[in-house]
Amino acid sequence: MHRYLLALFLTLVSIGTLCADDRPNVLFIAVDDLNHWVSHLGRNAQAKTPNIDRLAAMGTTFTNAHTAVPACEPSRCALMGGRRPWVSGCYLNGHSWRDYQKPGEGLSAQFLQAGYYVSGAGKIYHQMSALDAEWHDYMNAKGLHSNGPGVDKYDGYHVEKTFPELKDEDIVDWHSVDYCIERLAQKRDEPYFIACGLYKPHLAFVAPRKYYDDFPLDEIELPPHIEGDLDDLPPAGVKMAKPQADHAKFLESGRWKAAIQSYLATCAYTDMNVGRLLDAFEKSPDRDNTIIVFWSDHGWSLGEKQHWRKFALWEETTRIPMIWVAPGVTQAGTSCSQPVDTMSIYPTLCSLADIDIPTHVSGHDISPLLKDPETSWQHPAITTHGRGNHAVRTATERYIRYADGSEEYYDHTTDPYEWKNLAKGADLSRFQNWLPKEEIASKAIKKKNKK
Repeated sequence: MHRYLLALFLTLVSIGTLCADDRPNVLFIAVDDLNHWVSHLGRNAQAKTPNIDRLAAMGTTFTNAHTAVPACEPSRCALMGGRRPWVSGCYLNGHSWRDYQKPGEGLSAQFLQAGYYVSGAGKIYHQMSALDAEWHDYMNAKGLHSNGPGVDKYDGYHVEKTFPELKDEDIVDWHSVDYCIERLAQKRDEPYFIACGLYKPHLAFVAPRKYYDDFPLDEIELPPHIEGDLDDLPPAGVKMAKPQADHAKFLESGRWKAAIQSYLATCAYTDMNVGRLLDAFEKSPDRDNTIIVFWSDHGWSLGEKQHWRKFALWEETTRIPMIWVAPGVTQAGTSCSQPVDTMSIYPTLCSLADIDIPTHVSGHDISPLLKDPETSWQHPAITTHGRGNHAVRTATERYIRYADGSEEYYDHTTDPYEWKNLAKGADLSRFQNWLPKEEIASKAIKKKNKK
């Protein structure tokens, strides 16, 4: 009898029925406000991100990846909770994510319930906090500075401050990476899900001065832009651009190039921390059986369309770096140009780890694209900013519809910077079919959380 049971066990293991110890680990890397200015994507030749490029060379990078929501809080709520904003009602910063996600439904909770060791640090949800019940441990950021001691939000942006004494370890990201490095180095009986949330390059645009060395101010180039870019936009689009806000201030102060220099420097600081994490990963005992997913919560505009920050539905604000490394699935140094959005991360990780995808999750599993980046794909990337405002991004086009019914349409085969709105007179019904038929009502914003 004992021999029979042993033989049965070995048979089940050999066919993959009992493979708990072989389940893949997950290293989940989230970055705040990092747009597609990473050097391997080629959008901005000034960008220098060798470690993010190093990660891209390890697996598959998505060259047409976009956020579900171009704002920190609702973007993370959508990705981690699995519900698009029109389903959850979490549309904007100030819609406190804790009010829109039921306990036990988060991405980390699925891995916790599946027997994984689940640990996190930094900014995964909003403001470096999480639901304690969905993690074994989460780094306490008390006493640590997201920007550095004495740094105010607009330093390096509208305010000319350099902080020459600022050190790497003065910014919380250094400590978040340390926390994750310690856990990567440990050999465990169970698989792990380790999430590292990096706050930079979020405002303030301030980093230790050594990161500015590669970006001399007199060599900074403005992003491609044209005069009158807003002339063919509907009023709803102009309102979203807010040309009389940040852009008017930069034109008056002359700090446009200085702000870009500071953004590039803070991106370089983030790249350094990614490198530290990768160095530790490569020395870790489980590196050969670990999935890495790298993503940013949304893009960032630096004067294109007279717009700054996120909070809009154009390419600069929606497009993000997204990189996957999945042993036995992805091929090193590959890229995929199919449109995907951040709602794909939750179901894809569950699929790769053989965890059931909860029924509430609305994203698409992109594991077929990880296996074959050239495979056919029928789904566009969809981005929502506020109730009723949506962008649909296909392989070659962008369609925007605002809550008042006005529209924009851009052909990326001839207009990669979206300078010519072709919506007037165009048949856009094929895009409208992707938009939600119903959208949950928006709640009042909690002002104390608005950033």
